[in-house]
Amino acid sequence: MSTQKRLFLLDAYALIFRGYYALIKNPTINSKGQDTSAVLGFMNSLFDVIRRERPDHLAVCFDKDGSAERTELFPDYKGNRDATPDVIKESIPIIQEIIKAMHIPCVELSGLEADDIIGTLAKQAEKQGYQVYMVTPDKDFAQLVSENIFMYRPARMGNAIEIWGIDEVKKRFGVERPEQVIDYLGMMGDASDNIPGLPGVGDKTAKKFLEEFGSMENLLANTHMLKGRMREKVEENAELGILSKKLATIFTECEVTFHEEDYQLSMPDGEKVQQIFEDLEFRRLKEQFLRLFTSEVSNEQQRAENSSIRDTPTPARNIEAGSGQFSLFGGDGEPAEIKNFNSRNTIENTEHFYQTVWPGMGKKLFLQNLMKQKSVCFDTQTTSMDCLEAELVGIAFSWEKGKGFYLPFPENKMEAQLLIEELRDFFEDESIEKIGQNLKNDLKMLAKYDVSVKGKLFDTMLAHYLINPDMRHDMYVLSETYLNYTPILIEEVIGKKGKNQINMRDVAMEKQTEYAVENADVTFQLKNHFENELGEASTQELFDTIEIPLLRVLADMEMEGINLDKDFLGSLSEDLDTDILQLEKNIYEEAEEEFNIASPKQLGEILFGKMKLIEKPKKTKTGQFSTAEDVLSELAKDHKIIQDVLEYRGLAKLKSTYVDALPNEIAKSTNRVHTEYMQTVAATGRLSSNNPNLQNIPIRTERGRQVRKAFIPRNEDYVLMAADYSQIELRIIAALSEEDNMIEAFKNGEDIHASTASRVFNIPIEEVTREHRNNAKTVNFGIIYGVSAFGLSNQTDLSRSEAKELIETYYKTYPKLRNYISEQIQFARENGYVQTVLGRRRYLKDINGSNQIVRGAAERNAVNAPIQGSAADIIKIAMINIHKKLEEKGFKSKMLLQVHDELVFDAYKPELEDLKTLVKHEMENAFKLIVPLDVDLGVGENWLEAH
Repeated sequence: MSTQKRLFLLDAYALIFRGYYALIKNPTINSKGQDTSAVLGFMNSLFDVIRRERPDHLAVCFDKDGSAERTELFPDYKGNRDATPDVIKESIPIIQEIIKAMHIPCVELSGLEADDIIGTLAKQAEKQGYQVYMVTPDKDFAQLVSENIFMYRPARMGNAIEIWGIDEVKKRFGVERPEQVIDYLGMMGDASDNIPGLPGVGDKTAKKFLEEFGSMENLLANTHMLKGRMREKVEENAELGILSKKLATIFTECEVTFHEEDYQLSMPDGEKVQQIFEDLEFRRLKEQFLRLFTSEVSNEQQRAENSSIRDTPTPARNIEAGSGQFSLFGGDGEPAEIKNFNSRNTIENTEHFYQTVWPGMGKKLFLQNLMKQKSVCFDTQTTSMDCLEAELVGIAFSWEKGKGFYLPFPENKMEAQLLIEELRDFFEDESIEKIGQNLKNDLKMLAKYDVSVKGKLFDTMLAHYLINPDMRHDMYVLSETYLNYTPILIEEVIGKKGKNQINMRDVAMEKQTEYAVENADVTFQLKNHFENELGEASTQELFDTIEIPLLRVLADMEMEGINLDKDFLGSLSEDLDTDILQLEKNIYEEAEEEFNIASPKQLGEILFGKMKLIEKPKKTKTGQFSTAEDVLSELAKDHKIIQDVLEYRGLAKLKSTYVDALPNEIAKSTNRVHTEYMQTVAATGRLSSNNPNLQNIPIRTERGRQVRKAFIPRNEDYVLMAADYSQIELRIIAALSEEDNMIEAFKNGEDIHASTASRVFNIPIEEVTREHRNNAKTVNFGIIYGVSAFGLSNQTDLSRSEAKELIETYYKTYPKLRNYISEQIQFARENGYVQTVLGRRRYLKDINGSNQIVRGAAERNAVNAPIQGSAADIIKIAMINIHKKLEEKGFKSKMLLQVHDELVFDAYKPELEDLKTLVKHEMENAFKLIVPLDVDLGVGENWLEAH
């Protein structure tokens, strides 16, 4: 293998922007409200390069003050870009601080772009015998590629790392040598940098010109060989072409020098890096750092990790066989001396008194003391995470900081039941407050032993969700963040997931006690912290009246489960196989060849490479044709093959995700399906369904609706009943905006979409067609999500101008709606949050951001979060009230599912009429708005019939 040294040069801003936008839909926010997405994204890229490639030399290059020379040449250079998002501006100093703590050169020169610094360093290092890898997703760097200079395009969205050498550049740009990439960019321009290029010259034409003329200058010297309008355009814009080529050229003679000793990867300041990560709350990144700079890596593992560059024309540096381990910094093979720095307290250095409670006098005294308390935290330890199949191993209790007790349970079920009976008085005592983290699981576990947990509840996970909905809520994170204490990880007790993981019952008693009581102790301390913050965030009432009561309701629903018709799903699976095979046949015929339809790359080549369905197809960051859902949906109405591909995808996903998967979710102990409802996932307050997710079953397609047919009543004495809020979000927006015309329509019981169509199209309601109504419906719901004329046009048959006119007419029809939207955005700008009718807050940190795209997303959330959140709050109130009434009146009927605005019940036939009355009344009166809430009821032998 080659011993040639390697230099990696990272294009900082390109990687930072890429990491930030990759996380923009689900940003990482820490407990301080700080958006750490840009830092996290960049550090992931940096660590990935170090982990995979183990480079000899490395540097990170930054832009500083833009390119003075290019701006002087062309004042509008990069003038079309939005302002850099504030989050990125704030992240740059932090990233540079980390890089410097890692002793990695951080190179920047005022008036120069990172491209020019990287170009200069790459050429200098090449002359000194280095293999250079430019780590960037930016295609412009292809012009620098040579025998020893490569582009290293990081992995993204499931795509592998790409290494571009000379052959890859020639193939990608259709050039004979990489330097011609400058001519290519000069000819077609670059929208991202606002390089104008030659008018009318795109990718294909630029490649054609290069094949024929070889360079920009040669093209301009031979314009007589061009024809018609193209000749005129090129001749008229010759100076623009030369300018564009200059702007696209990366400078390679900047005032920067490659001194190899300065760029050698060396030992980081481990304590400082870890301290920064702790301040940012980067727990996993800290673990990666420690593994990366301290772990011993076998030859086999190293070769596997180092595979990406070993496949390039020149292999990576040699790792001596038989060394047994690999040191990142060379030397004698000893692992790096970086210790795990932890400024937080742990069980090892914190005074505590955790006792195991054994039978006899000790247990008697414990039980007597337990019943004297007013507030106790408890935590169940079980044989598995599946409450339906698990058994109790022990229960931990704590009611004083640093102290607690662990009561182990015998494996014998009868003996375990006898022991739980001794605790029944505690759990069913109304006067003792019970504290826990994710109490719903504990309640379900105790319900298996016929114990009902009564009295006031305090769930620390739910409390924190209301205080800081965008942060993670697991106990480990909360403890480190609020108590500066790192608890024992479950993996340290039972091992990591896999065949070697043991059962909690097999853990030594001392270790069980330490782990379980620490959980209870930490949770007890968190409760004392959060109960004050709930008041400060004005969410105490929401906690007491909605989230905590709902916890009990959800526990009962999850334990109840729903019956499933496995035979029907088996039949549906066979039907889907037939449909999928027919679609495959149709697609192959239309494409005139067979290929892997599930492969985005192969599909893109067929649709846009071979069939050329559109002139300028969109491409992914890796250069392949995009076949994303939104891209294909825009083209579906014009191309039968795309319609078939979309239907194929939909049916394949339906089959794998639901039809074939649902039977595997049936619990052995109940023969029913038991979804889990998560209260702390959606920032809007909506519930999330998991294991299985029953909220995302498609209902817009016939086959999707068929899946609901598989959900059936308990037995022949029952039917399913579905109760669905009718257009609740529109009713809420009418009430919140106080829009008179909309309120009147709802009060008169009108079809709101037909009423809207009548008003915006200025026709009598009896003349409203299905098309009119559908267009009005799209606008009605689209307004909540900030629909644009472009978006409305894509969702309907309207042209862009017709869609724009319809939106304007809509706002004239409902003038107070536009005012409400403006007022919501203004409120968010002034307060940093919006709230629901019940005071649930959605914090919008980017509402005053300088970046238009990011700020626009926050503005849309400012409008729709109170509407979605209010709808979620209202149905939660209805669920609590219905559950209470069903219990009070001794109904056999049970509430089974909540799916957005719909509730599903196992209705005992003799109770059906009473159940209808009860449910409709409670749902319609859950919250009083100035418009009436309306509920549709349905009954059937399966969920589809009932819905």
